[in-house]
Amino acid sequence: MSIETRSRFSTSMCRSLLQLALAASLALAVLLALVSSTSAEGQIYIVKPGENLSRIASRYGVSVQAIQAANGLNNYNIYAGQALIIPVPGASAIPMAPPANSGGTPNITHIVQPGETLFLIGLRYGLLWTRIQAANGLPSERVYAGQSLIIPVGKASRPAEMPTPEPTATAAAELPAETATPAATEDAATATPPAGTTHTVQHGETLFSIGLKYDLLWTTIQKANGLPDATIYSGQQLFIPASNSGYGLPAVVAPPPPPGTGRRFLVVLSEQRLYAYDNDQMVRSTLISSGVAQYPTVTGTFYIYLRYASARMIGPGYDLPNVPYVMYFYQSYGLHGTYWHSNFGHPMSHGCVNMPTSEAEWAYNWSTYGTPVIIRY
Repeated sequence: MSIETRSRFSTSMCRSLLQLALAASLALAVLLALVSSTSAEGQIYIVKPGENLSRIASRYGVSVQAIQAANGLNNYNIYAGQALIIPVPGASAIPMAPPANSGGTPNITHIVQPGETLFLIGLRYGLLWTRIQAANGLPSERVYAGQSLIIPVGKASRPAEMPTPEPTATAAAELPAETATPAATEDAATATPPAGTTHTVQHGETLFSIGLKYDLLWTTIQKANGLPDATIYSGQQLFIPASNSGYGLPAVVAPPPPPGTGRRFLVVLSEQRLYAYDNDQMVRSTLISSGVAQYPTVTGTFYIYLRYASARMIGPGYDLPNVPYVMYFYQSYGLHGTYWHSNFGHPMSHGCVNMPTSEAEWAYNWSTYGTPVIIRY
């Protein structure tokens, strides 16, 4: 190599090293600026594989909602390597803007990506997955990559999907849409129901899913058609009322509150029902599905020790991704939402307490680590 060639090579190497050093300095300056700009509000945390917002919030002594607000998150989705601002404990957080779902906002279309589920898509848009299912007339929760889905952001959420305020002192509470039992009867409402429409039952549909489609309680459709139970068949013609008016809700008589104070859950296996108590007042009740005879649900007094907004559950004969709102109370036993069946009121599980997803969401937000779970027959 000639002297001239070596000189050009040396000059080029020096220029490259100088550019690399300048780039590194600039990156360091940006990082320092980011840390400096957030020091008054908290600190930067890099998400590790397998972590979720609940675990990170518990580690730093702040709420999940505070982290969401500080980072502009409108769901629970985070990923390994993501940089999160951890707000100072006790600092007031700016409320997150709710997802656009006002009546004036048009629906949008979502193309399903590989690995996505209705639950994950719902989290992305701040909607219950059952609302997306109903908007698209899907007979089950299955979706496939490349599928086009209507995201009903233009329709206001139903009241039944939101946490219910604690009622004043009463001996009974009304059931939400997903939890009314066909065995109960009532004569409280006598108004003549308005005219409706007709629905032909499709393969895989249930009264529960049809009720979601028409924004009705499934018990309303049951009563309107004089059905003795929740059994329907493909091709059956059902009368769909225009509203729930005239088909009121059955009342649930609360059992005596379990021993203790504060917030706690009572699961009565013989009734297939969960009750939520705040001190001596029942504030919520829902049908559940406990363990079948081969895999019975444990009984006793337990405490929630682990919580996940979404978790994969694997056991003998099942592998369920993205199980929503999981609250473990004993070993692998937990309360959680359910997207693979709607047969609540009957034992269906491998020992866990299956709940309608909207009810599990309410229970997840209402409870915390250490909340007692009392299970008895």
